[in-house]
Amino acid sequence: MAFPEDVLTEDEHVVLHLHPHWKAVVRPVLVLVLAVAAVVAGWILLPDGDAAAVALYVLAGLAAVLVLWLGLWPFLVWRSTHYLFTNERVLLQQGVLSRDRRDIPLTRINDHAMSQRFVERLLGCGTLTIESAGERGQSVLTDVPHVDKVQTKLYELVEAHHDKHSLGDGEMREILADVREGKPLRDPSA
Repeated sequence: MAFPEDVLTEDEHVVLHLHPHWKAVVRPVLVLVLAVAAVVAGWILLPDGDAAAVALYVLAGLAAVLVLWLGLWPFLVWRSTHYLFTNERVLLQQGVLSRDRRDIPLTRINDHAMSQRFVERLLGCGTLTIESAGERGQSVLTDVPHVDKVQTKLYELVEAHHDKHSLGDGEMREILADVREGKPLRDPSA
């Protein structure tokens, strides 16, 4: 369930690799603890006999189903959800059996906003909304750990990418002066 490094381009590097906040695994852990406690309590408290053995098997089977459904599955969803920020794009990937991936190039990011409810502020997580040019519009990343720092890092990445791929005022003046003088255009990145 690790994020495959082979999806990155040659000059691309990972700046942040996040999963949703750990609060998403609190319920699965509680389900596991309660299921084990119920089976142990049934084993200790049920009297000896065939009926008690059948009841214990039913209780253990129900506990196993609940652990798989309410414990293991949410844990796998949490573990297979990736928020990846690189120097070129934001990659959002989720899915246990099937996989959905969305790439948002930094050049297409128009706006980003964060929100935190009171409990999320206490836990240090929140929601990051990324608005991008294109048909999908907004991407909502829920339960982002340290969402305020992630939003700041995203801003820095967008600005650095913009600065790297655009001309400054001085470079533009030089090019315009060269054009006016009839000099051949040169590659500004050279």
